[in-house]
Amino acid sequence: MVKVKVGIINVTGYAGSELARLLFRHPRAEVVSVTGRSAAGQKLGDVFPHLADMDMKITAELDRSVDVAFSAMPHKASAEAVLPLLKAGVKVIDISADFRLKDGALYPRWYQFSHPAPELLGEAVYGLTELYRRQIRKARLVANPGCYPTGAILALAPALKAGLIRPDVILDSKSGISGAGRALALNTHFAEASDSVSAYGLDGHRHLPEIIQELSLLNRKRPVSVTFIPHLIPMTRGILTTCYASFKPGKLSGDSAARELMALYREFYKGEPFVRVVDTPPGTKHTWGNNYCLIHPVIDPRANRLVVVSVLDNLVKGAAGQAIENMNVMFGFDETAGLEALAVYP
Repeated sequence: MVKVKVGIINVTGYAGSELARLLFRHPRAEVVSVTGRSAAGQKLGDVFPHLADMDMKITAELDRSVDVAFSAMPHKASAEAVLPLLKAGVKVIDISADFRLKDGALYPRWYQFSHPAPELLGEAVYGLTELYRRQIRKARLVANPGCYPTGAILALAPALKAGLIRPDVILDSKSGISGAGRALALNTHFAEASDSVSAYGLDGHRHLPEIIQELSLLNRKRPVSVTFIPHLIPMTRGILTTCYASFKPGKLSGDSAARELMALYREFYKGEPFVRVVDTPPGTKHTWGNNYCLIHPVIDPRANRLVVVSVLDNLVKGAAGQAIENMNVMFGFDETAGLEALAVYP
């Protein structure tokens, strides 16, 4: 069986190393080159002992011909790294935010740089397979969604598409520390983060415009107002998002409302391999290490409000796993290839 040749740009970050771990057992892909400028020349197994079986050397640049490249570089640097690859005919899945926003004017405000290739923003396909599978099949450039947006968009998509809720939503998200990356920072030191929960980004998290963009497209391309407050909690992996939205008048009321809501969500995600609509509120450990997003929708009858809880692993469905899912769709593989693992529990 012929395998696609894969390159990972910046394997030394959490998303990059997770890509390597998941791709190692992929039946249709072979990782042939991995980069990491700060660790160039070192063996991958010396930097990440759990990846020693891959027996690879980290290089400064991709040193082998590849069919597809995953870029796990920071924003701005990622766009600069993938442009030559696109020109060379390599398919690219970008895990940074550099191609997620359709409006190039938003990048200076939210990411503090002017986009080097704004002409590609319209071409890049937003890599949420549940919503854009058909477009991903034909794409040469996929913008892998952010971790927070993935959970929020999947949680609200059925209700927005059905016109059930007002376009004014509140998102309360709680994330493990790995979402901040491997770079050292005071607020992610053990003594600072342990036994504590803290809100951040109250003046606007950089994932906010991405969330607004995609929720508005689901709302018949009408703007959706979003209040999004993320929180840092003392665990390694996982994101739990609770979404709140008021129902439009006359929508889902009465004794059968809860059953109708659950049926709507289950029909929307019918056949989706990585979304599960569950009967009880899920916890982040239910998705530890796998590519699932678990969703639990309920109605608060006193306030006539929709409440949806979603959980996912920020490094898998929120990053590397979803990127591999996109690769599978782009190359016509089984969408679940390399992603069949169950959660690690407890």
